[in-house]
Amino acid sequence: MPGKRSDVISWDEFFMRVAIAASLRSKDPNTQVGACIADIHQRILSVGYNGTPAGITDDEFPWESSEDPLHDKHNYVIHAEANAILNYRGSLKDMHRATVYVTLFPCQECSKMLVQAGIGEVVYLDDKYHGSLGAMISRTVLDSCGVCYRQVMLPGDALN
Repeated sequence: MPGKRSDVISWDEFFMRVAIAASLRSKDPNTQVGACIADIHQRILSVGYNGTPAGITDDEFPWESSEDPLHDKHNYVIHAEANAILNYRGSLKDMHRATVYVTLFPCQECSKMLVQAGIGEVVYLDDKYHGSLGAMISRTVLDSCGVCYRQVMLPGDALN
């Protein structure tokens, strides 16, 4: 009788792959972001991706960056982390010390929301805005509130 499999993927890889799958729903032509929130018992609480609010049709949406605030996607898109929090239908107390797996390091606004929701750890895949002011503020928020964050790399780098 053979023993159990030893080549199973880690929890980090599992939840990050869920976040990657969620990012595939994003209509954003430049940056697709997904998030997966897992509780302290390794159960998925919620997922989200960056997209428009439910009342805005994304077929007629201006998906470009623009100098005109009325035509700039950044003023309309809800980020993946915020959507994951908003999509959750349970009690926010369930998010206490939960981990969010996100394909892109959170912006300063999302970091504040994650802290407020009780998230205890941020695990991210990409950090392309690392040196930006927003990323520095985000790290300050997380550090000040005692929220851990770390980057993961997936095996084979094929999913990054």
